[in-house]
Amino acid sequence: MNMTTKPIKRSESIVKLSREHHFSLLFGWKIRQGLKNNTDPQRIVPYAEYFWEHHLLPHFKEEEEILFIPASDPLILKAKKEHILIHQYIENLSSASDIPLKEQLQHLVEQLDKHIRFEERELFPHLEKILLPDQLILIGKKLKEASGPEEEDRFEDAFWNLKSSL
Repeated sequence: MNMTTKPIKRSESIVKLSREHHFSLLFGWKIRQGLKNNTDPQRIVPYAEYFWEHHLLPHFKEEEEILFIPASDPLILKAKKEHILIHQYIENLSSASDIPLKEQLQHLVEQLDKHIRFEERELFPHLEKILLPDQLILIGKKLKEASGPEEEDRFEDAFWNLKSSL
């Protein structure tokens, strides 16, 4: 990371979603570490499914049902399509495929990282510009009230730790 790059200043109303993005980036890091440590990809699939159910699905729901509602434009449509694509990647992990499981997991985390970068660098700044202050305040209140994703990772198999992968 370039040290002269300033962190993105996020509206307080949607900063919760950016924190959840950070947690999703950590999910990708854990999968990459597991693969780097030669963890059997079959051992990683339950974690991807767990993370989908407890973190990504509730996060996508928050975005789609709270943040995206006041506006409709090509950037929101792109984000929704990427949500569907990421869900398909997760579902396909349990299906027979010609693509090796390790590659499927790599594609999943690459797509998720790309999606998070898009939302943080393009979509969120765009929404912060086009939404009225009152709309952002209401979105912030709704996000606080929403159950949202779990705030910690409770998956027990720490396959990403080198000593647990042996």
